[in-house]
Amino acid sequence: MTVQPLTPTPNSARERPTRTDPLPARKNAGPSAPSGTTPSRRRRRIRENLVAYAFLTAGVLCFALFSWYPIVRGWLLGFQQVTFAQPAEWVGWDNFRRLFEDPLFVTAWRNTGYFTLLALVFGFAAPFFTAVVLNELRHGRAYLRMTVYLPVMLPPIVTMLLWRWFYDPGPGLFNNALELVHLPPQQWLESENLAMISLVLVSTWANMGTTTLIYLAALGGIPGELYEAAEIDGASIRRRLWHVTLPQMRFILMITLLLQVIGTMQVFIEPYVLTGGGPDDATVTVLLLLYRYAFIYNDFGMASAMSTVLFVVLGTFAAVYLRLTRTKG
Repeated sequence: MTVQPLTPTPNSARERPTRTDPLPARKNAGPSAPSGTTPSRRRRRIRENLVAYAFLTAGVLCFALFSWYPIVRGWLLGFQQVTFAQPAEWVGWDNFRRLFEDPLFVTAWRNTGYFTLLALVFGFAAPFFTAVVLNELRHGRAYLRMTVYLPVMLPPIVTMLLWRWFYDPGPGLFNNALELVHLPPQQWLESENLAMISLVLVSTWANMGTTTLIYLAALGGIPGELYEAAEIDGASIRRRLWHVTLPQMRFILMITLLLQVIGTMQVFIEPYVLTGGGPDDATVTVLLLLYRYAFIYNDFGMASAMSTVLFVVLGTFAAVYLRLTRTKG
């Protein structure tokens, strides 16, 4: 009788049974997507893209209709004789030639430049110093911020009517204040010397709130260590303002300066409501003259030519603004 060994011999160890059934699939061999999943994802992605393009197309069409089309249409009208009562007639550069020959064209640009200069003297300095004072306060700062910004929230026509009462030569607030200190009353809006200054004061009071808040935000971003170091060195308030505040806010001041120039060159509602361009065309601005060409003289070709010239001038300032912001970025 032969006894079989309990442990396999080396030869038997090399003999392995051959598997004929297929190996089970690995779990981590990658997901095998069931049929129909990929087409459904593709359809969902296409549907989402179509919705996004639909919203984008609607926005582009609205922008083209209300922005691009008026610009292009205005350029074309500048080369046509248009009254909207007769068919438009192509006249080429005749509108621009008549525009430059109009004495009021030079007067309007001179008055607009004078208004812009006065607005920079009053309207640029007043918000800055107001922001500096508010930034130094420790109590009531929020209330004063609201008070400074309140005129911005008023409708412009309400502001103009309010200031018209202030400037009234009879029972007006300013002349009554002058009477209390025994000073003669003034013809605020009827004097050629005071009319433009009066308009600048109205514009400054109505619009300085936004600029003041911008300056307050910029002042809050200046590191306090700079002021502490200046105080340790014995710097006065004026020297701290000159050597710390102004250098740290140089870029913000430059941007607001350009934006204010662009905004003040489009002044319209102040002379239109308060003076009507008088006295003796002393307050006729570019936009007010453009309004006269279009809706009083019924010459829309001249008005479009005027708007094209204004567009070129403001585009130059806008290019400078974009250049400065790009350099800062």
